[in-house]
Amino acid sequence: MVRMLRVLQWGSVFAARLLNPHWSCRLAGLSVRYSTKTAPQIPGMEYQDAICTLNTLQTNASALEQVRRERSHPQLQLQAMKGFLERAGLTVEELDHLNIIHVTGTKGKGSTCAFTEQILRSYGFRTGFYSSPHLVQVRERIRINGQPIGKELFTKYFWQVYGRLDETKDAHGGTMPAYFRFLTILAFHVFLQEKVDLAVIEVGIGGAYDCTNITRQPWVCGISSLGIDHTQILGDTIEKIAWQKGGIFKPGVPAFTVKQPEDAMAVLKDRAKEIGCPLWVCPELKDYQADCGPLHLGLAGSHQHSNASLALQLSHAWLQKRCLSDKSFFSTSVENTGVLQATSFKPSPIMVKGLADTEWPGRNQTLKHGAVTYFLDGAHTMRSMQACVHWFRETAAHHERNASGPVARVLLFNATGERDSAAMLKLLVPCHFDFAVFCPNITEAIASRNADEQNFNVSVENMLTRCLDNERSWRLHHSNRDNKGSQLLIEDSLPLVPEKKTDTLVFPCILSALQWITQGRDSVLTDPAKRVLAIKPSIMAKAALLCNTAEIHILITGSLHLVGGVLKHLDPASSK
Repeated sequence: MVRMLRVLQWGSVFAARLLNPHWSCRLAGLSVRYSTKTAPQIPGMEYQDAICTLNTLQTNASALEQVRRERSHPQLQLQAMKGFLERAGLTVEELDHLNIIHVTGTKGKGSTCAFTEQILRSYGFRTGFYSSPHLVQVRERIRINGQPIGKELFTKYFWQVYGRLDETKDAHGGTMPAYFRFLTILAFHVFLQEKVDLAVIEVGIGGAYDCTNITRQPWVCGISSLGIDHTQILGDTIEKIAWQKGGIFKPGVPAFTVKQPEDAMAVLKDRAKEIGCPLWVCPELKDYQADCGPLHLGLAGSHQHSNASLALQLSHAWLQKRCLSDKSFFSTSVENTGVLQATSFKPSPIMVKGLADTEWPGRNQTLKHGAVTYFLDGAHTMRSMQACVHWFRETAAHHERNASGPVARVLLFNATGERDSAAMLKLLVPCHFDFAVFCPNITEAIASRNADEQNFNVSVENMLTRCLDNERSWRLHHSNRDNKGSQLLIEDSLPLVPEKKTDTLVFPCILSALQWITQGRDSVLTDPAKRVLAIKPSIMAKAALLCNTAEIHILITGSLHLVGGVLKHLDPASSK
């Protein structure tokens, strides 16, 4: 009863913070006032109770104090993590039994983990896989044998860990672990209880001070492509970021990296030498000679080639440690630069099948719903957006060649945090979209009872302001390109440029944006259970192109949270 009361109290706080009651906005002709009512608490909905309680860890006062204190003393993060781990009834020594594959990077670390997990699962091993963020439900972050753990299992283990931490908080100044820290502890607990043969662990942010780095003896480590991201935490140069990423190296534990920018590689080499970690650079994917010819990947995009090569090396090294008594890894050659170059090998048929069978939703994913084709990619850095643009232009062109008539191209975009959305949008301009649509990462404007989607860390005002800034950036890029402008489509607002043909719109939520873009041509979005918000006729008239073309192609990018919100509507089963 006490837990339930706490959940309800926090739900009320969330509702109050969602929006100032006087804030109402009219976006793209929609008159919207966000609901301040909390999702109804249904008796017996234990999973939702657990998620609501988990969400309180996003903004509780002690968590904010942790962040402030540890930002200036990052080494405190791992000390604090060890304390929380022990309060939850776990020890660092126990984590050694998980036979961990630890992976970091700026771009591609999740895909690398997905390839690696699929390969080793294909060998018959019982796998655990911890990743972030989730797309639709938080359970996706903790997987057993490739599947998110079930609601019953999540609820059971959640209350075990939360209960232990809650019972001991008074003796530790009232502190509770923040959201990601708690989920990391929960994942370790789940994997130990479920007796996995191995755990593939994706770093959250950075490496050196990330809470996943509490592990002492992973079996092998990997670093995917490095770039600039999370600069407020990791530093504003590739060298500083590489130093953080190299922090996952452990003495005597083999590590592999894809080819990196020269400055980043120099730092990784220094870190490996300092820590006493053997470091190898992966070969090109084309260097692996399989009986079947060129390797086929289950994940689209040429940028996945380096991720697949890294996954082959990681899984190969893990298998050798598991199966070979001499614990030798494999022969290497040393280039003149002193970099250890991993040799390619002949992938086994199981490895080949594992690469081909890999699925990782929301990354270079294509979904065709009748006349509407969705291209989903959660790219949110400059390098990942470059890869996204290359993939989209190539894949969309193929679909357009097979279309039965004219095709309309639409961009659905949002970006969050400190990321330079204007720079990312500039990369997207050459894709020649007929419409650029912007919305916050809010699945629908009406209150949902799905607590998995709640984010207490960003106000709705800030989200909407960011969307308008993104719209303005696109309009400026577009006008600079072809000297055309577009009117800001907010009712009662002053146009920032003379009114001309409009090619940009801002919507208050993901569902309203999807419903306008698809114009009733995707039956999943016309479900009577989904409320259709009224749009004024002048805005509907702008959709004539979408109604008259043979097909509609939509690129959804800029944020994994946006992609997840879209998938919730396109695949309703994913949120059940």
